[in-house]
Amino acid sequence: MSVERPFVQQPTTELDARYSSALNPRPGAAEVTATEWAEARRRVAAAEIFWVVTVRPGGGPHITPVIAAWHAGVPYFSTGPGEQKARNLAHDAHCALLTGSNSLTEGFDLVVEGEAEPVGDPAVLEEVIAAYEAKYGAHITSAEGTFHGIGDAMRSGDAVLFAVAPVTAYGFGRDDGVYSHTRWSF
Repeated sequence: MSVERPFVQQPTTELDARYSSALNPRPGAAEVTATEWAEARRRVAAAEIFWVVTVRPGGGPHITPVIAAWHAGVPYFSTGPGEQKARNLAHDAHCALLTGSNSLTEGFDLVVEGEAEPVGDPAVLEEVIAAYEAKYGAHITSAEGTFHGIGDAMRSGDAVLFAVAPVTAYGFGRDDGVYSHTRWSF
């Protein structure tokens, strides 16, 4: 699947009861169900920090925080062309993008596994830059912003924009100690 103009199908959704409260009942756990993909996307749309996991040439993991935006059903992140993430992805496109919370009893974590491809289509690049700016606002657009100039850096090639074509995703819900584990296959 090309990620230049990705077509992301609606994934199949299943609850993995082995890791959900369905097999370890607690009050309120009897009704544990799989999280629908639309709900998972809604819950992480506001996430500001993601973690990207890439594979080093020797096979070991490389994990770093990034900002990311979802556009047309695909997550995007950027990095400098000489950074370890970019070098790893040039060697092996397999990666994972993660976000979530640090609470044991509340929140929702999402792991998207797939393959990253650099975006070369200028129209897609502009659409994703707009999605970044809409999501992160002054963090990107103001002169005082943490990522000021990131759009220009993407346009000039000083930052490479990657699209992650999802293959499998996992959602881990925690609602007052009631746990759910959902798997989505694309």
